[in-house]
Amino acid sequence: MDGVGATDVVIGLSPGRLGEIAILGAHCDDIAIGMGATLLTLTRAHPELRVRALVLSGAGTPRAAEERKALEAFCANADLELTVLDVPDGRAPAHWSRVKDALARFRRGVEPQVVFAPQRHDAHQDHRMLAELVPTEFRDHLILGYEILKWETDTPRPDVLHPVSPELVREKAALLRQCYPSQTQRDWFDDEAFLGLARIRGVQCHAAYAEGFVLDKAVMDFGNTGGV
Repeated sequence: MDGVGATDVVIGLSPGRLGEIAILGAHCDDIAIGMGATLLTLTRAHPELRVRALVLSGAGTPRAAEERKALEAFCANADLELTVLDVPDGRAPAHWSRVKDALARFRRGVEPQVVFAPQRHDAHQDHRMLAELVPTEFRDHLILGYEILKWETDTPRPDVLHPVSPELVREKAALLRQCYPSQTQRDWFDDEAFLGLARIRGVQCHAAYAEGFVLDKAVMDFGNTGGV
């Protein structure tokens, strides 16, 4: 341990084989921006992984086609089911009951081992509302809140860091560019921005690149099979 301080110690936990995950986004592109490299990793490490995805807005628009193309690329080895709703972009809080009902229906059709959703302190009202509703339906699940790079200065302090290779993070950036042409005019939607945030998260876990997640609560079992 010479030369390694207390703050340099990283505790790594590796899950066993995953059979199903749920991924939720308020808008088309949220999921891919927040956890695209992690999705590539998961679907390649766990062949035939069931990926069940729900996106609140974009149905009936070209953005829904972009989202399907993107998630099919990011989840190429997976059993993917995607539902895109038509909740108005930027108005999700005004449709609280509808979103709550849609989330409840989605929950009844899935049994994931991990749930991915926006993080609670996201400044965008649609992201934040979805993040607050997810634990009301997925009460006994591990929920990881991904971060969505954008104009607002709401970048969180992640609790969980997932190291990813330089090849994967560059593949993520390339897929974002290819799959979401409607977003490429945004001044923050470019390779430098996506790689820059991933590099910062990598520094924070002694890796080249990483994606960060916010964790509200986790239950750990260290072998106490006798119960409480």
